[in-house]
Amino acid sequence: MRIAVFGGSFNPVHIGHLALADDLRASLGYDRVILVPANVPPHKAMASGATAADRLAMLALACEGSDFLEYDDCEIARGGVSYTIETIRYLTEKNRSRLTGKLGFAFGQDLVAGFGSWRDPDSVAREADLILARRPNQEGASAVTAVPAATAVPVATFPWRHIKLDNPLLPISSSEIRARISSGKGWRYLVPEGVYRYIVDHGLYE
Repeated sequence: MRIAVFGGSFNPVHIGHLALADDLRASLGYDRVILVPANVPPHKAMASGATAADRLAMLALACEGSDFLEYDDCEIARGGVSYTIETIRYLTEKNRSRLTGKLGFAFGQDLVAGFGSWRDPDSVAREADLILARRPNQEGASAVTAVPAATAVPVATFPWRHIKLDNPLLPISSSEIRARISSGKGWRYLVPEGVYRYIVDHGLYE
């Protein structure tokens, strides 16, 4: 079984995340896609408005009924700062009995410039197949990662072996959804039905 993984705050999970997961399945032939919510991202502060338990509950609802989507709470359970290499090694071992080849690890091209500053990036590239996904804001400066000029790596010269995913560009972000909720703007169709109902029922992000 071919398995891909991608992580994020998923605060909240939205249809852009699910569209990317579906493209990993349809375009690259992965059988399963695992969504991994970060506990404490190393390059940005976690926004308020939902607890870790809330984020996990929303992921469970987003994956419900899917024949290829699942989620794993390993980073939240591990605690502390979430490092990709630890997650790759954990999920590789956990899924060894069903995994064919390496895990696929998908991340946005907006994070490419900072990849060299990640913890043990060479091991990440060696132990997983890197998949660079397009992001709507990739032409501008990353709002997620601040990196020294010495370690910045442009997409065109990304030296680690990788695959570029031609995924659809959906201009949706969790931060925009939170802002729309707090300001009373429309957001109903930016998240799956179960996630919408959970946010409303629990009064998140108001």
